[in-house]
Amino acid sequence: MSKKNNNLTDEQYRITQKHGTEAPFTGAYWDKKDDGLYNCICCNVTLFSSEAKFESNSGWPSFFKPFSEDVVGKSLDNSFLMQRTEVHCSNCEAHLGHVFPDGPLPTGLRYCINSASLNFVNKKFSK
Repeated sequence: MSKKNNNLTDEQYRITQKHGTEAPFTGAYWDKKDDGLYNCICCNVTLFSSEAKFESNSGWPSFFKPFSEDVVGKSLDNSFLMQRTEVHCSNCEAHLGHVFPDGPLPTGLRYCINSASLNFVNKKFSK
């Protein structure tokens, strides 16, 4: 894991470097509907697109797939007496959140991501 980035807030550092979680319905992006890209707050790699974002009613931004398969890594998380799959930025290893097998088609996955691990960039997409 990388050393403290002085550009991160305490909350961003706690989540991305210490594997923290923000409270549901409190992050900046859980209900964001704008077109754009969600980049890693630590290294600015594009992780998710608004085209893959959906309302999961979980209180966190949720996506059914990453921007590309190689930008998000996975590892087993056995904390809090449960087994989950943690997701992290493949470039800098920042903790992003978790992925669950209860998302919509076409993937059936729900990437449940902390807003504090993301930076949103507005972008219009051609339909």
